[in-house]
Amino acid sequence: MMRKNLGRAALAALPFLLALVADLVLFAVFRDRLPEQLASHFQANGRANGHMGQVWFVVADVLLFAVTGVLWALTVVRGKFYGRAYRWLIAGGYAFAGFLGWVMAAVLLANVDAGDVVKGETQGASLPMWQLAVALGVAVLAAGLGLVLAALGPVPEQPAATGQAGDGARIPLADGEVAGWARSAGGWWRPLIALVLVAGGVVLLFGSGWVAALPPLILGVLLAVFARPYVVVDRRGITISGMLPWPRLRVPLDRIEAATSRDINPLAEYGGWGYRIRPGRSGLMIRSGEGIVATLAGGRVFAVTVDDSATGAALLNTLIDRRQAER
Repeated sequence: MMRKNLGRAALAALPFLLALVADLVLFAVFRDRLPEQLASHFQANGRANGHMGQVWFVVADVLLFAVTGVLWALTVVRGKFYGRAYRWLIAGGYAFAGFLGWVMAAVLLANVDAGDVVKGETQGASLPMWQLAVALGVAVLAAGLGLVLAALGPVPEQPAATGQAGDGARIPLADGEVAGWARSAGGWWRPLIALVLVAGGVVLLFGSGWVAALPPLILGVLLAVFARPYVVVDRRGITISGMLPWPRLRVPLDRIEAATSRDINPLAEYGGWGYRIRPGRSGLMIRSGEGIVATLAGGRVFAVTVDDSATGAALLNTLIDRRQAER
């Protein structure tokens, strides 16, 4: 198992290492033709209006790819991703590394044979916005390579479920007894990834400009919303909160008709991860595996992936019975 994890971690980190090596090779080849102050921030018209020294550019480049590569590898190894979910996670890493690698390389090449900084603008340095379209094309090609490489090696398979409650399970409660169930979904590494991505985006915003900063900022904020969701089942129904005070999801108890615990495949059933809305169903998916599946009035389904889901579903059924008895 340790050898398999090392192989998967290496496969996930490989594109970030290759992108970093390519950027460092470019820097070494063109170093004598680069100005002391590199243009690192560009306006929408492609003209430079921010700068950083050569040493700081290399430091930022190394930190960007090293930290992102390590975090992506941790996600692959520690996360519960199986089958197609695993392959698409690997492909996503290759796409992200390809996009960032091209952007950083384009910034470097824009500085080749550029003049000195005059009135806050590097003479002869520009980065046209069509470079973003090229970066997206590189990302697509890199994603395809990632899918092929992931398929060539062993793909993690969904483990057999154990200790799950069957449909209609209940938790006995005495008259007047109050009960609640709460569980954090996910490990410590998801909030850490969100924090590092946001921090890295802020650093890149001031150091390299919005072109390089936008992808990690967007990913970091989206991940922070429900990086470590906290699921609560009580007399109010199902409540899900995240690292941020908003948004908060709540499914009232009077809308729930029944609940069960079963394995959920987010990619196949919901089209991916995060908060998903599909015809007849919605839910919060942070991984593959067990989760609470609640059938709502009108036939819709709400689901959330969380450990010990059998207990949460059984308590929901008990609370539903009590609500119906009180009518």
